[in-house]
Amino acid sequence: MSNASAASLRLIRALTYLMFMMFAMTTDSVGVIIPEIEKAFHLNNAEASAFQYATMGGIAAAGLFLGFLADRIGRKATIVLGLVLFALNSLLFIAGDRFGYFLILLFVSGASIGVFKTGALALIGDISTSTDNHTRTMNMVEGFFGVGAIIGPALVTQLVKAGLSWKWLYVIAGALCLLLILTALLVKYPRTVHHNKKPVSITSAVSTLRDPFTLAFSLGAMLYVAVEAAIYVWMPTLLKSYSGSLTLLATYALSAFFILRASGRFLGAAMLARMSWSSVLVVASGAILACFLAALLGGVSVAVISLPLSGLFMSVIYPTLNSKGISCFPKAEHGAVSGVILFFTCLSAAVAPLAMGAVSDHFGDAKASFALATAIGALLFGLLVLNMLFKPTLHRLKALDLSEYASGASAVDD
Repeated sequence: MSNASAASLRLIRALTYLMFMMFAMTTDSVGVIIPEIEKAFHLNNAEASAFQYATMGGIAAAGLFLGFLADRIGRKATIVLGLVLFALNSLLFIAGDRFGYFLILLFVSGASIGVFKTGALALIGDISTSTDNHTRTMNMVEGFFGVGAIIGPALVTQLVKAGLSWKWLYVIAGALCLLLILTALLVKYPRTVHHNKKPVSITSAVSTLRDPFTLAFSLGAMLYVAVEAAIYVWMPTLLKSYSGSLTLLATYALSAFFILRASGRFLGAAMLARMSWSSVLVVASGAILACFLAALLGGVSVAVISLPLSGLFMSVIYPTLNSKGISCFPKAEHGAVSGVILFFTCLSAAVAPLAMGAVSDHFGDAKASFALATAIGALLFGLLVLNMLFKPTLHRLKALDLSEYASGASAVDD
């Protein structure tokens, strides 16, 4: 590899990491924006939660119906298209002041994220040297996503303290996006392998749904996201009743969770370097289940410690499931497959908190929502144990390592 090619790959990786950090700044700030929205528009919790569902709905729709663009028009064009749409849409936040207007912008924001995210996920396959390298890169991406999840809420908090509107978060994200667009336009992208000449279209996503590997990894992603959503949506409500000696930790429990989730990337990387990915997922999901069981059995005095601690083990699960699900297909189909998995991920992010809220309302206690989350965590753990024991993806991943990565280069430029 020439020095110029190596430099381009480093720049592409940096661009990918920063894209994920940027959109995490907005999507993971919803929890601190909602109280401001409720005050400004006199909304209840259910009405204000539309800020979460509008974004997730946009991402899900783009993932399912536009994921094929990365395979059809190329990674670079798809990423630039999504980033341009995101930047323009973000800058429009400052121009309006109506709840319905913001919901439309949030849906478009989610759709643009879905476009450039599927392009970036497909691109990761092009810059990876093996399916294992693909998984390590995805975990690095998760680390930067975790950093964005810390920066975004902190930035909103500082804006509000300074007497400024939360809308400036989107303006800042839009300005950062303009720099990413410039970088994306200048960098030289690798070429994508195309082993067949079938035209790529929206039916590509539908066809991947028939594959049991797509469905299995989508199910795994859904279960994981449901467990994670219990933390960032319902943990603050659960810990409101805490009155022990760790009140400072209870106040900043969500921040502690996000920090530990970002730090967990290093733990996950160390585990992946020493253990098989299937074993790592079992250990991590088992640790998360133990944290949730401890909270459920020990009450809020234990939950104030165990629930934030679960973030340390969460970091490795989603990117590894996502990576292996995408890696089970040829690179030319990575856009469509990543879009399908993204659709189910966002579906879970929208539906799971609703289900947990309904259970909580029925029993009159936020603890009930964590009982449901614990049951989902137990199901995820059980499925990952079966995956470790039977290794259903072993032969397919080995075959794709030889056909997609061993030869290195490819035939079609993006």
